[in-house]
Amino acid sequence: MSRYFSQRVQKRFVILMFLLTIVMFSIWVGVSWYQGSTPGDFEVRQGDIKLSDGAYEEAIELFERALAAQPDHRGALHGKAAALIRLERYDDAEALLSYLIDFLNRTLEDDDPTGIGALSAAYTNRGIIRDRRGRHREAYEDYVKAVEIDYDLADGPSWIEHLLYYEHEPSSALKRAQYLYKQFQLPEAERLLTLPEQDDVQRMYKP
Repeated sequence: MSRYFSQRVQKRFVILMFLLTIVMFSIWVGVSWYQGSTPGDFEVRQGDIKLSDGAYEEAIELFERALAAQPDHRGALHGKAAALIRLERYDDAEALLSYLIDFLNRTLEDDDPTGIGALSAAYTNRGIIRDRRGRHREAYEDYVKAVEIDYDLADGPSWIEHLLYYEHEPSSALKRAQYLYKQFQLPEAERLLTLPEQDDVQRMYKP
């Protein structure tokens, strides 16, 4: 009887320790996630979902909440600008991206690859706005800056992204800069600076 009781106690002990391990691991993951995040990260993740769903106004509200929690949050600034571009509120989007570019140029560290990607993306997205508004020289300058800062990002999406998201190959900062450069070499009357079907699918970047 005592042996049977001992086995039952051992079994319960093992089960309890197993459950306790799961609980402690869950707590550790939660604490690690919280410590590794900054204020506004949750709102940015939710805003990104709304952005992907095409709910641009709701996305903007979430990005603004993130900015209230953490001013100059890179992801929130990028996300809000992307939503504004989708809504064709180009003045607001360009002003926001110009602010982000200035902020990153002042604060970016050399060993911050995420920030470097964010800066390249900001130049790319501002170039897209200027392209769409017919300011092709300014757009070209932004694309060149994007390429200089982060060539891999400016070169466009990977083959996996092509497979998952695109029916046709989208343009990129690098390809658009190359195209504009060639056009600028032609006499002004011969230049074709706008290609609506290709320009409309030019990929915006959201780090």
